[in-house]
Amino acid sequence: MRKKTKEIKIGNIKIGGNNPIAVQSMTNTDTRDVKKTINQIIDLQNAGCNIIRVAVLDMDAAKAIKEIKREINIPIVADIHFDYKLAIEAILNGADKIRINPGNIGGEDKIKLVVDAAKDNGVPIRVGVNSGSLEKGILNKYGGVTSEGIVESALKNVSLLEKYGFYDIVISLKTSSVPLTIESYKLISEKVAYPLHVGVTEAGTSFSGTIKSAIGIGSLLYLGIGDTIRVSLTGDPIEEVRVGRQILRSLGLLKEGIELISCPTCGRTKINLIDLAKKVEELTRDIKQNVKIAVMGCAVNGPGEAREADIGIAGGAGEGLIFKHGKVYKKVPEDKLLDEFMKELRNVLKENTL
Repeated sequence: MRKKTKEIKIGNIKIGGNNPIAVQSMTNTDTRDVKKTINQIIDLQNAGCNIIRVAVLDMDAAKAIKEIKREINIPIVADIHFDYKLAIEAILNGADKIRINPGNIGGEDKIKLVVDAAKDNGVPIRVGVNSGSLEKGILNKYGGVTSEGIVESALKNVSLLEKYGFYDIVISLKTSSVPLTIESYKLISEKVAYPLHVGVTEAGTSFSGTIKSAIGIGSLLYLGIGDTIRVSLTGDPIEEVRVGRQILRSLGLLKEGIELISCPTCGRTKINLIDLAKKVEELTRDIKQNVKIAVMGCAVNGPGEAREADIGIAGGAGEGLIFKHGKVYKKVPEDKLLDEFMKELRNVLKENTL
């Protein structure tokens, strides 16, 4: 059962409460290059990104937010380090949320100035705590990096905002260790009702990062913890969004888009199933309707094992069966199988919209 957290508005969406879990990503463009940043955000929107974060390195980047916002349809989060003036400038230029670590933004007088600007403009603040930059006192207290230390640091930073009457807070606990990530979020979820932004930071390349993120984020979501997620990959941020959405779909938390199931192949497989499954995945990845597709290696187990699929393929010797809800619909030669399948899939999609 999902943990009930405080509902917070970020631009045109709400997180926490009973709202859907939002998928977030971050641009890897220079924010000052407005055109390139807008183009990347639009691509991310089309891939299903719900919230986008941009790096704000200087005043020019903070001011660029105003122009970027005119061309996009999802909330934009300004990522700030060290300089409180950048946080205020980003807010004044329309950032829908800012991400800071209050401990490195300056003294309490600087924090109060940021809080006042956020209050005046209805902008929430994400408190981001990084395991790699914990305070020396906390490291000494716990003998190194621990979940208890990470949570204590987060609560200490949250209290700095609460001290000035600010409560539109989102919390993230950044660590590259899957077990440490899980334990830290489990611990803080018992102590606060603020929305939690969940992810395994610096997870790695598309291969290793996807696995770490799926285990870390997926485990927490299964426990009911998490209101927004970000898959952190060294690569194209569109892949972060696709992986994030797939994690949600796998847990039944997203009822939109294609769910593809395919068998691992075995000695009974007589067609090039691996290539076929990849092509089906590529051709269907941008479909927004909720449809389950199966690509199975043989007719022995295919239709039966994948009877819950709306439509599927079961391979044969140089041919394949196209089936719907476990019942064989037609037999097609292998060289025409993909085209015929896509034609039947379009019919299924059309039927579902009637």
